[in-house]
This record gives sequence, C-alpha cells and structure tokens, in this order.
Amino acid sequence: MISYIFPLQARPMTRYLPNRKEEFDLRAHVESSGHSVDICPYVILTEKMCKGHLVKMGGKIKSWKKRWFVFDRVKRNFCYYGDKHETKLKGLIYFQAIEEVYYDHLRSATKSPNPSLTFCVKTHDRLYYMVAPSPEAMRIWMDVIVTGAEGYTQFLS
Repeated sequence: MISYIFPLQARPMTRYLPNRKEEFDLRAHVESSGHSVDICPYVILTEKMCKGHLVKMGGKIKSWKKRWFVFDRVKRNFCYYGDKHETKLKGLIYFQAIEEVYYDHLRSATKSPNPSLTFCVKTHDRLYYMVAPSPEAMRIWMDVIVTGAEGYTQFLS
C-alpha cells in the first residue's frame, strides 16, 4: 500500500483503502478531493490518465530536466518522455513499485529549481525528485500518483 504524506498545512492525515474497480474515474476522484483541474493549465486529466510537464532530477547525474509525464491507469504505470510527443521513453515506474509520495519538506532535493514545489516519489529501488510548475499542479500530481495507482478511496481514521 502506498503511503501519502501531505504538507501539514494542506490537509489532515487520512488513510486509504484500495478501490481496484475498472470504472474508477481518476478525474472525478481528483475533483471530488477539492482540486481545481479546470483552472490548472499544467495538467491534462482524464478518467484514466494524467499528463503534463514536471522537472525531474536525474538518477546518476544530478541535473534537473523538464520531462513529459504520463500516468496511465490502464497500463498501470507512470512513465516519462523527452517531450510531449511521447516518442522517446526516458523512464518507467510501475504502480506496484511505488511506496510513498510526499512533499519534500526537508528540502533534501539538491539544488531544486523550486524547493517549495518539489515532491518525491519513492519506489523499491529509487527516490524520484520532481518539481511541479505550480502549487495546484503539485497537489494534483501527488493525489493522482497516490490515489490513482490503485484507485484508493479515502476514509478518516
């Protein structure tokens, strides 16, 4: 199960239960969580997919590069490309490898282009640092990754 850590001021701590139904609507879920998808020009969100640019820190060479990310509930993966034409796959993260998604509140991403918009996706073998283009885009991406990977439904503890 993926853990989800929000900034303290963003929302209360919650727990999630898996909802693996194929009819799970990712966009409806994100909108019902209070996100303003229609006024966020940086994210393309449908019922099964989320796309948009994020800046990602490299794995071996710690430089920051703008990448086109595609979160796909049908293929059950989160991948990134060199550009939005999706012709050259640069990396792939399978849903089952994702362990945590959290805001980089410790500012551990080295020389992030925008520390306040940096978040982390932790997998079994790597920690991905990503920078969103806006605060709302960051919140949407974090919610999409953690809840969309398994179609989680929220309940308060």
